[in-house]
Amino acid sequence: MNEHVSLSPARHSTDKPLSLAILAMGGQGGGVLADWIVNMAEAEGWMAQTTSVPGVAQRTGATIYYVEMLPARDGHAPIFSLMPTPGDVDVVIAAELMEAGRSVLRGLVTPDKTVLIASTHRSFAVSEKQTPGDGIGNPVVVIDATDFAAKKTIAFDMESLAVKNGSVISSALFGGLAAAEILPFTKQAFEATIRAGGKGIEASLKAFNAAYERARDKPTEKLSATPHKHFDVLPETAGHPALDRLVHRIRSEFPEQAQQMLYAGAKKLTDFQDPAYAGEYLDRVSSLLAVDRRHGGEAKDFAFTLQAAKYVAVAMAYDDVIRVADLKVRASRFERVRKEVGARDGQIVYTTEYMHPRMEEICGTLPKKLGLWIENRPALFNRLDRLVNKGRRVKTGTLFWFSGLYVVSALRRGRRGTLRHSREMEHCGAWLKTATTVLGENYDLAVEVLGCRRLVKGYSDTHARGLSKFDRVLSALPLIRHRDDGAAWLKRLRQAALLDEKGIALDGALKTVATLDS
Repeated sequence: MNEHVSLSPARHSTDKPLSLAILAMGGQGGGVLADWIVNMAEAEGWMAQTTSVPGVAQRTGATIYYVEMLPARDGHAPIFSLMPTPGDVDVVIAAELMEAGRSVLRGLVTPDKTVLIASTHRSFAVSEKQTPGDGIGNPVVVIDATDFAAKKTIAFDMESLAVKNGSVISSALFGGLAAAEILPFTKQAFEATIRAGGKGIEASLKAFNAAYERARDKPTEKLSATPHKHFDVLPETAGHPALDRLVHRIRSEFPEQAQQMLYAGAKKLTDFQDPAYAGEYLDRVSSLLAVDRRHGGEAKDFAFTLQAAKYVAVAMAYDDVIRVADLKVRASRFERVRKEVGARDGQIVYTTEYMHPRMEEICGTLPKKLGLWIENRPALFNRLDRLVNKGRRVKTGTLFWFSGLYVVSALRRGRRGTLRHSREMEHCGAWLKTATTVLGENYDLAVEVLGCRRLVKGYSDTHARGLSKFDRVLSALPLIRHRDDGAAWLKRLRQAALLDEKGIALDGALKTVATLDS
């Protein structure tokens, strides 16, 4: 716990301290914001104290900075609290939306007293990321709750506003605090505090003023529980002959409903491999479209083809060692990391990756015959696995590791001949054959069969778990295939598989399905 106390002459009188709680994560400038508030109070003749209790690492909790301030009275120092008391906080400032929700749950925000200032952007928690499916919290629930829980709410995307103005979120939050007019200090006092900081003054002032005007003009913004997914409009030309042929083919061969998804898939697979590979993708979807038409797809708005356009691309752009290496050595990734950490020109930034390769991944990257030859010799396989199956911390910014990953990424030219590619295409073919077979019996169920591909993702252990869940979900097909509600049951099984990593929910759902006809 950190503590700072200052004593200054009184200019105002009040019976109890003004209290502010700031919830921020590392890198969001919560300490800077708390110091600005204290410094401003001191400059205005108040006594102020700030304390902080650090949160947990890996985005499982924010640091709480707590500020209390009071005018001096006859030179006597008041007794300030070290921590916020539920039901007795005047201002809560949350540097991320779910932290605002947590402040409500903790009782720090009350409808008769608290002004809540929050950024609506998201920085996902570990609990959200580790869920196999969509574990993201619903932002609308938080905003709706604050409408009732807080006396006044100022909530909009302050992170984007700050970045747009070349600063960090603490400057925007400070602007939102000024606009709330809860502290007895003028806007000029806020600006003078920033100027006294001596670092990044112009950018901080710019972000501060932008947030101030935004908070006064439109204090809250409307959020959606399902963020809009943007797809590029199919262009007239893609700027390259091979890509232009793909665009022309999408426009001429496929229904309009699927064209944007197909364009997104073709771009993804061109990036993954090459335009010829994207052409193979269109070949697969074209054959599925023909089957869709024969079974009344037009009346169903080509739902089967649209689902195929999405998940065939996902299946063909599998995560192998080559793909992982390729993504890690891209210049765009280094630039993004530098931007995220706020590195200035001339500063050196090293990214440390944790890698844990298994012999299975190495065999998958080898030519098919060689990979199978090693796998079919357990003694050799296990001996090699003991050598490579170790966790490593890799600094991709160093010449040694960058060169190694770059060489691995260059293996994409021979990807079609690898053992992993052979297995992925075999699995993809079997999956699509199952879907087309079911299509003749139950259209909606066939669409759900295609959707089950979302269970298979990642590489190494993650891929193995996903593949196991995929097989287990589709193992229920014989039991639900001829049921009118078969599609609904398969969807429930897929959703159960996405609820937890170990598949406990899926176990229960499969037991329920097994009793349907008993």
